[in-house]
Amino acid sequence: MTRRIAVLNQKGGVGKTTTTVNLAAALAHEGHRTLVLDLDPQAHATLHLGLMPGRSGPSLYDVLTQGLPLKDVRRQVADNLFICGSHIDLAAAEVELIGTVGREVILRDLLAADEADDAPYDFVLMDCPPSLGILTLNALCAAQEVFIPLQAHFLALHGLSKLLETIHLVSKRVNRDLRVSGVVLCLYDSGTRLGAEVIDDLERFFEARRQAHSPWSDAQIFKSRIRRNIRLAECPSFGQSIFQYAPSSRGAADYSSLAGEIQGRPPTGSWASTDSATTAPEPDSDGELPAVTRPARVDEPSSAPAA
Repeated sequence: MTRRIAVLNQKGGVGKTTTTVNLAAALAHEGHRTLVLDLDPQAHATLHLGLMPGRSGPSLYDVLTQGLPLKDVRRQVADNLFICGSHIDLAAAEVELIGTVGREVILRDLLAADEADDAPYDFVLMDCPPSLGILTLNALCAAQEVFIPLQAHFLALHGLSKLLETIHLVSKRVNRDLRVSGVVLCLYDSGTRLGAEVIDDLERFFEARRQAHSPWSDAQIFKSRIRRNIRLAECPSFGQSIFQYAPSSRGAADYSSLAGEIQGRPPTGSWASTDSATTAPEPDSDGELPAVTRPARVDEPSSAPAA
């Protein structure tokens, strides 16, 4: 059965596109037929996988506003890996669909038609825009699961309640199968106290809001964490996933571990042993030194010498 996953957070810069593209590439590398839907008008997932918006044929804008079949937009970019690309015009869909009846379920119906006409996918991953508009609602109505990428910073927790409220409303009124599968920690610094503190806060946050029939009742914080890695920042400029650009990097190892974990396998990293605040940061295999992010106390004296 196809697993449809929306990668969603209304906060920008938390790793949505990086996670969508490289998790999809990891699943495809394992032999799973995987489709990426780029629902962000910025088209970063499209660029990440080597396509040029506007030069690679029609986009999801034509799918949502003109009813074009997904097969006319889909492009294969690697073995078992396909993408339906985006374009800046997709931003206009928010306005153009206002008067359309059933605008929230357009993508769901087109995905069902596509699966009926073609071989089904094992995974469909949707890269959502950093907002809670019509495009995001289409993803939530079409998805069965939601992954929430977060940075291990306190400000990244801001707005999480509003996001869960939106997911709850969609699951209650439109898509009763929708659930939050878990949180993916991105840009993770394993050698800092801050990361462990944010994880504790997240666990308490979900525990305090668990309800028997809520979409997040079974949500977990994935043990596989996406550590800071310069190769992950470099590979989009080459139009490649991390598995094409640097298959032996930590970024590839982390997303391979996450792909295994969502399929029920134990994580393969050593994050649990490096969460201690006493662990000193060390350069990773790519020569990158994790940033020291210990928050300064307001009563700490300045390090500058007295005049």
